[in-house]
Formats: sequence, C-alpha cells, structure tokens
Amino acid sequence: MKKRNGYYIQLDDEAENMLRKANFLGCGHNGIVYLLEDNNKVIKIFKSKYVCRNEYNILQKTSKSKYFPKIYSHGLYYIVRSYAEGERMDYYIKQNGLNEKVAKSIIDLIKEFDKLKFTKLDIRCKDLYLCKNSSIKVIDPKNNYSKCCSYPRHLMKGLNKLGVLDEFLEFVKEEYSEVYEDWNYKIKRYLYRGIK
Repeated sequence: MKKRNGYYIQLDDEAENMLRKANFLGCGHNGIVYLLEDNNKVIKIFKSKYVCRNEYNILQKTSKSKYFPKIYSHGLYYIVRSYAEGERMDYYIKQNGLNEKVAKSIIDLIKEFDKLKFTKLDIRCKDLYLCKNSSIKVIDPKNNYSKCCSYPRHLMKGLNKLGVLDEFLEFVKEEYSEVYEDWNYKIKRYLYRGIK
C-alpha cells in the first residue's frame, strides 16, 4: 500500500458539520471521500482547489446526464454530491467477467461522452461503478473538456489487464461499428508500444 502524506484543508462550517457524522469511504491522489449521514450523499474533499473547481465544472456541465452524480453543494475544496451505489467496474469484471449488458453500458457511456462534447473520450475502469441494473455511474471525472483522447484508451487498457479487451472489441464491432476499426487500431498500437 502506498504511503500517503497527510494534508490539512481549512473547510467552512457547513462542511465541518457534515464531517462530524460522516463515515470514511476512501482516498485517492486528489482527495478523500466520506459518506454523509443520510447515506445518499458523499462529500469529496480535494487537496487542490483547482482540481475541485475542474471536477465541479465537469459535473455542472453533465448535470442532466444519468451517468454523473448530482451536485448538492460545494466549497473551495469540496463537493457534496450523490452517492454512487454499486460495485467498482474492475472488481465486478474480475469476479464475473464481461457480459453483453455490461459491455453495452460501457459503449453507451462513451457515446454519452461524445454527446456531451468531451474532448477526452476516456475514463479508468476504477472510476466507474456498476449498479444492480447494469447501469454505470462515473465517480471521478477528470479533464474531460481540457485534455484530448479520441478513444477510451485507459478504459481499454484496464479491460486488457482484466483479460476481456478482445471480448469488448467484439461488442464494439456489433454495437458501435463506426468506431470499431479506429479503436481497435489505436488500442493495439498503444499496447504494442507499451510492450517495447
């Protein structure tokens, strides 16, 4: 396990009050997440107000999308948003493999990214949660309007590590044939270069 250095963020009274009754969920490179008392909301506290503002802006722009959490409030260093129930996508696939329903949900998510005019059509498996009905929730959107990636590179790299990339590409060929050749070529080239 990586050693994490502590950090201190001065929060406003509203956030401090929420944290008093919150339960720790997890932490990552950019911050820490707590489940709030009503269990339908989380507070994500960021190390950087720039990263907080960036994620807040993405969530504002995607507020009408079923794939993204709803925002309830925010401050300089935190966002209170809806809780994404379900299982982390990579854990689910590791345990159950990739089925047609899940693959179609992933493809529909990438189509939604395109519809939302994301310049980065990518996300990591660990930033996706699979709900009971096989719908997907995004928990950690990053740089979708500021970086460029024309295909889901990190997502497919993760699927490759899980041993299901070829299966996924077969579903892409059936469900989203207009991008199949491009995605297949780009991910194979990317993975091949990584091996060198």
